[in-house]
Amino acid sequence: MSQQEAVAAPVRAKPSVESAKLAKRLHRQVGQAIADYAMIEPGDKVMVCLSGGKDSFALLDILLSLQARAPVPFELVAVNLDQKQPGFPAEVLPEYLRRRGVPFHIENQDTYSIVKRLIPEGKTMCSLCSRLRRGVLYRVASELGATKIALGHHRDDMLQTFFLNLFFGSRLKAMPPKLVSDDGRHIVIRPLAYVAEADLERWARERQFPIIPCALCGSQDNLQRVQMKKMLREWEREHPGRLDNMATALANVVPSHLLDRRLYPFTTLATTGIPDRNGDKAFDDDDNEEDDANCAPAPARAPVRWQLRD
Repeated sequence: MSQQEAVAAPVRAKPSVESAKLAKRLHRQVGQAIADYAMIEPGDKVMVCLSGGKDSFALLDILLSLQARAPVPFELVAVNLDQKQPGFPAEVLPEYLRRRGVPFHIENQDTYSIVKRLIPEGKTMCSLCSRLRRGVLYRVASELGATKIALGHHRDDMLQTFFLNLFFGSRLKAMPPKLVSDDGRHIVIRPLAYVAEADLERWARERQFPIIPCALCGSQDNLQRVQMKKMLREWEREHPGRLDNMATALANVVPSHLLDRRLYPFTTLATTGIPDRNGDKAFDDDDNEEDDANCAPAPARAPVRWQLRD
């Protein structure tokens, strides 16, 4: 199917049982993430960054559905940065967005030439490309009056970032679901924080999004992030549920059992005579089974304020 045919293709009228389950799961997970981190508030104008990939298409698609049933009013505007890559099908996204009735803005900036000029052939382009792209999107958000910038990073992206920082950056750091931008002027949100990439791949096929490949870096198979993705997928094949467990761990941190002196007062620690469930155990379980007396309780989730209307 050509990209033009994909844009014009109608959405399936009668989804299968599996498709319905997938849709319910995706909408529930996105709604839960929005509620847990207060990502969208009444009156927000959310700028959805649309690259043409499956993740950003799914993000916009799900937010459009939630917008119609959400307990709070908010606006959506889709923004695409046309980086002037050779062969980029410039009409695909505008045609799709017009068909969906979505307000949109196409920003034209030749960042492609800058990246090609500054990065030697065969070297990783993603870092510079991302910085240039993010700077442009921050400016556009200000011009459009957007109060939130929504990015399409999902659970697997966050885990990949965690392991990249662990293996190559010597730090425990992942992608946050919500953060102030480095210029201090914008709130960046990631509503797909709880969503598995495999589900987004299935949803893209189900919804027949007109995917536009990234011609700039899509063939860089040697990227460390690509290797992290392969590693995580292999772990999930061998041990189903492992990625969910790791993602949950990112929200269940016990500073007293790490080594960061900035997060826990190791140097001034003193006995209190009061039992501490997080205190050191003389003998830990060798099999690492969960022990309620030795594990910090998982933080309670915020009340779900995003009960969707029927």
